[in-house]
Amino acid sequence: MKKKLVGIVASDKMNKTRRVEVKRLFPHPKYGKIVSRRTVCHVHDENNESKLGDKVEIIESRPLSRLKRWQLVRILETNVIPVSQHNSEQSEEAQTSKDQEQAEETDS
Repeated sequence: MKKKLVGIVASDKMNKTRRVEVKRLFPHPKYGKIVSRRTVCHVHDENNESKLGDKVEIIESRPLSRLKRWQLVRILETNVIPVSQHNSEQSEEAQTSKDQEQAEETDS
């Protein structure tokens, strides 16, 4: 029986390949606190159907390349995370790093 997972497309920059993040929650073995982790899967998308932020179902397959071990089954929801929000998060991180660099320069 092949594994099936559901995740969100984190990158669609490669041709016929998607980077899908699968989030999981589990209790910490010692402390019992619920811990959140993510697994990155490189997925084969033959027709380039999925886009950034889509919620997709994937299934494991034979190795297709050095990283690809999964294939796209179907798109469950389109654009769960809006692209503009994803880009704004990246630009905010870039802006804060620029602010920190400027602060260091003024301190010197």
